[in-house]
This record gives sequence, C-alpha cells and structure tokens, in this order.
Amino acid sequence: MSLSRRSFLTATAAIPAWAAAAPAGESPTPARKPLKLGISSYSYWHFRTEKFPIETVIEKACEYGVEGVDILHRQMAGEDTAYLNRLKKHAFIHGVDLICLSIHQNFVSPQPEIRQKNISHTLHCIELAYQLGIPCIRLNSGRWGTIESFDELMARRGEEPPLEGYTEDDAFGWCIESIEKCLPKAEECGVVLALENHWGLTRKPEGVLRIVNAIDSPWLGVLMDTGNFLEDPYPQLEKMAPKTVFVQAKTYFGGGEWYTLDLDYARIAQILAGVHYKGYISLEFEGKEDAETAVPKSLDLLRKAFGA
Repeated sequence: MSLSRRSFLTATAAIPAWAAAAPAGESPTPARKPLKLGISSYSYWHFRTEKFPIETVIEKACEYGVEGVDILHRQMAGEDTAYLNRLKKHAFIHGVDLICLSIHQNFVSPQPEIRQKNISHTLHCIELAYQLGIPCIRLNSGRWGTIESFDELMARRGEEPPLEGYTEDDAFGWCIESIEKCLPKAEECGVVLALENHWGLTRKPEGVLRIVNAIDSPWLGVLMDTGNFLEDPYPQLEKMAPKTVFVQAKTYFGGGEWYTLDLDYARIAQILAGVHYKGYISLEFEGKEDAETAVPKSLDLLRKAFGA
C-alpha cells in the first residue's frame, strides 16, 4: 500500500525528537523526564491573615496545571478523619497529588519531656500523612529560642546564641536522637522524613548534613529550601543536593515578607540536574504581591528553569 506525503508527515510527527535524531544503528537516548511542580499551601497564607483553605489551593493547582500540593500542617482546618478524607478526595477528583506535609517541631531543648512532646507530635504527623496518602513530611531541627521574635531572628540573619550552659554539640545530639526515634514509624507508614535547611541547627548545609549523615537512614533525606540561605546560596545548595529528596522553591514578587532574594533558578536547576534529582519542585511564594497574580508568575518562572 502506498503512503501519501501527507500521511507520512502525519505519522512521523508523532515520533519523539530524540528518536528521529538517533544515528542509524544506534539506540536512541531517552529525553530527560521533566520535573513535576507543586504549590505549597503556604504560598497563599504567610501566618499574617486568616487561614487560606487547603481545598482552594488544590483547585488552584488544578487550574494552573500543577501536579501536586504541599500542605502546611498549621494551615489545615482540622485533623479529624472526615476532614482528611475530604482533602484526599478533593485532590483526587482534581487530578492533583498531595506530595508533602510541612510540619513544625523543635528538638533543641535540654528537657527530655519537651523533646518527647515534639517526638510524639512528629509521630502523629507521620500518621496524618499516611492517612492523606502523602509520602513525605518536612522536618525542622528546631532552635534555641533565645530570640523569641521571628521578625528579630530574621533581622539577625538567623543567628541565635545557645542557652547558657549548653553548646551546639548538645543540641545536635538531642536532634539526632529525637529523629532516630521517629524513623521506625516513618518506615512503617512509608513516609520519608525530609530535613529542611531552616533556622537553628540547620541554618547552614553543614548542620543539615551533620544530622542526616549521622543517622544514615533511607527514610531520612534533605528538603532543599532555596530561600533559606541568605548569603551566597548556590555553593550551599550544591552541598545539600546529593541528599535532597524534596525541593521548596521560594519567590518574592512584590518584595519578601521578611527579606528578598534574587535567585537564579536556571543555576539551581543545573545543580539539581547534576545530581539527577527527579522529585518535585514545590513553589513557596513568600512575597507581598497578591498570590492571585504572583503564583502564576512564579510557576512560569519555575517552568522555564526546570522544563516542567
């Protein structure tokens, strides 16, 4: 049967570019899979206004063609089974995955009962993630609390002195021991713990890696927050990249709530590509512009950088 020129062109148009371009006799090299994008619910709520509904964030993700939603635990309207099931169903019918539960805890305390309270909270949140079908939770190491105001902590660039009579070595020991007690539950539930470069012990990559390397568990990795290194971020992000299992990518349209960084996402994409990172890039918009306009602009920026 003869093939018309039009039929030939129609048929060959469906062939991927890498296959069409492969030299004769050689196997084609598959194109690298684009990274998936997520939206952190925090992008619509910066602790300064009334809580923004998680259900609406899911709807926004669907509208913008974003694959996942990263839920801020403190933004949830409740924890009862009916509410969790509604969120899970709402995500499913909108074709959106729930990809991370970002929680808060503080393991930096000389008091065992306070550390145990935070361990229990983390175990509870692992169970919540399991109920929601979320495969990852964000961990904090915690901080000393010697600077009470977060605004003041930001003004001091995250620097905070230890409690009198204690050292950072003490704090790292408490944190490592506390996370180790959470790992059996994480493995049981199939929930990866992702330690963020946040404030306190994890303000620098060396602190993050000191904890992760000391524990050395397949159920503990690094959550790379692109906006939490205030000076010279790229070498610091590069240090954490090999252990990274989840990325939260900050943008600051309208100027940041606490500070503003001009991040080169093409460069960050190269860093992650260099370690063959295949996970999600979750947008954390932290600017003062209205999220209704800033979130779409932020997603466009990330799509261009990561080919998502």
